[in-house]
Amino acid sequence: MPTYYPVFLNLVGRRCVIFGGGVVAEGKIPSLLEAGACVTVISPEAAQEIQEAARRGQLEWQAREYQPGDLQGAFLGIAATNVRRVNQEIFLEAGRLGVLLNVVDDPPLCTFIAPSIVRRGQVTLAISTGGASPALARKLREELSADPVLEWADLAGVLSRARREVKGRRVVVDPDRWQRCITEELLRLAQDGKEDEALDLLLSGLLDRSGPGPDWSKERRGLGPYAPTADSLEAES
Repeated sequence: MPTYYPVFLNLVGRRCVIFGGGVVAEGKIPSLLEAGACVTVISPEAAQEIQEAARRGQLEWQAREYQPGDLQGAFLGIAATNVRRVNQEIFLEAGRLGVLLNVVDDPPLCTFIAPSIVRRGQVTLAISTGGASPALARKLREELSADPVLEWADLAGVLSRARREVKGRRVVVDPDRWQRCITEELLRLAQDGKEDEALDLLLSGLLDRSGPGPDWSKERRGLGPYAPTADSLEAES
């Protein structure tokens, strides 16, 4: 079993093709549309929700079987036909064209697998067992969805605003200082709708020159004083 590289894809405006029109295929569509993908479903028959989405103009439904060339111009494909021979043909075409492909319940034919997802506000957690046990991935998703630790996701908006402010000032803030400033008091302010007050509190902690924190003497050639390094603000990029 391969070791997968976890990644989030920007699908805005990209062509994504789903082969199959049943319940499994139907379940793949909402997240693709939410991500801004241009979705095409190719299947002789399609679930009612797929047909209605096609009538609303949310996706394209081609009522036919797979044909060679269907992945031309596609960025991503999902094969959910329940016919291994057809899935194998789709897999071979995807390989020739360099198209990312997920074949449902057939990891050896996949170039990517879809994780189990937990969402709260702007935060998305992706959970994968590398194809070992979808049941375990679901269990972890359900447990994490109910875990109070997810409340920290409510700070995403405040932290994003603070990050832009700090970058605008070209200040280097130690990553550990970011962590120390993410407090329960800050969380309560954000959850109470006092985001401006929370932002002021956060910035005062991040930019306080009296204590350990920003390296106020740091200067990088060509960028001027207090320029941030690539990974100085947060671990995520």
